Amino acid sequence: MTTLALMYDRIRWEEKVLTKTAEAGGLNVNRVDAKTVSLDSDWSIEETREKFGDIVLQRCISYFRGLHTTAFLESKGLNVINSMDVTLTCGNKLLTTLKLEKAKVPTPRTLLSFTEDSALKSLQILGYPAVLKPVTGSWGRLVVQLKDKDTAQAMLEMRSRMEGSLNQIFYIQEMVERPPRDIRTIVAGDHIIAALYRYAPEGEWRTNISTGGKGEICKVTGELEDVVLRAAETVGGGLLGVDAMESPEGILVHEVNNTVEFKGAASVCDVDIPGAIIEYILKQARR
Repeated sequence: MTTLALMYDRIRWEEKVLTKTAEAGGLNVNRVDAKTVSLDSDWSIEETREKFGDIVLQRCISYFRGLHTTAFLESKGLNVINSMDVTLTCGNKLLTTLKLEKAKVPTPRTLLSFTEDSALKSLQILGYPAVLKPVTGSWGRLVVQLKDKDTAQAMLEMRSRMEGSLNQIFYIQEMVERPPRDIRTIVAGDHIIAALYRYAPEGEWRTNISTGGKGEICKVTGELEDVVLRAAETVGGGLLGVDAMESPEGILVHEVNNTVEFKGAASVCDVDIPGAIIEYILKQARR
């Protein structure tokens, strides 16, 4: 029997339903808490496989924890979904943007600065309103709309005083003219499993379901499929959440998530999302 190692650092709804679905599909599931493991560089491929399993599904919330455990397991010959290269890219918004730009996948204009003064100069180029984001992180945390120069100065000063070198990287994007919604797609390889609109709650501009956004089924058009699958391929493919926006110029991809949450999508979409994910994993395990 094939053993799936499900690597996690917090058990959410997704990890529970994936475990249940995998076991129902004939997989032996070894749930591994990344916070408790001790990894030994002396392990052989056989020892590593015995301790973990035949294939690994990486579900750590922590970007750096997921990245480093994936790097270790790959070095020992295990197939990890998603790969270290995909994890590295998708966990860093700038690296994602650079790959999308190079592949000519439509994405919001982005400027990068490393001090308050240079960030303000970037905003003079980009114009207001704009969006300030951390280069790592999820759930819309520390994502701020900069409506004018006064707001920008206050937010940039606050960020510059926060601990951590990553907070001194000012990743600033244009404020895209869009409806009060964006599109979350869940991708497995070269197939879109599900797509939903995420609507911002009243008084909020962020559409994250974690901040109160609401979901609704989104029909996958030819344009959406083309842009989303090109974005997924560009970052390296796998199991991904590709987030897009409708702009006057067409569909833009603004983020690609490596350990996508799908509870919100499962509540509105009429497809078996966990079943499709496990089916994809089984196909990879047979390779």
